[in-house]
Amino acid sequence: MKKTNKKGFTLAELLIVVAIIAVLVAIAIPIFTAQLEKSREATDLANVRAAYAEIVAKYIEDGQAHSATIALKSNGSDNKIGAGDVAGVSNDAILKNGTSVEVKVDADGKVTIANQPAKSSFVGS
Repeated sequence: MKKTNKKGFTLAELLIVVAIIAVLVAIAIPIFTAQLEKSREATDLANVRAAYAEIVAKYIEDGQAHSATIALKSNGSDNKIGAGDVAGVSNDAILKNGTSVEVKVDADGKVTIANQPAKSSFVGS
């Protein structure tokens, strides 16, 4: 007697499932990498803001020149964060600067970020 009740999936059904999964992965990988780069850029900008706050606080405390160098984690090729600024310096100017950004305040209280003048209204002189 032959068994007529076959259980399981055919090869065609399994191939279709594998093809669907492959398409979903092909769509998800670029989206994931874009979001990963966006998070790196956000981290870099937060680090620059923190360095800015730190050197301004030090300047207000002692009136001397200070600087901080922040190593960038993003690749800087394409700003995914969008428009915005850190203390008056655009995100593009900060992120496209290369592998690091320098935040400086001189003895006169002038602040520069990535060799761009920052808003001076935050510095008390």
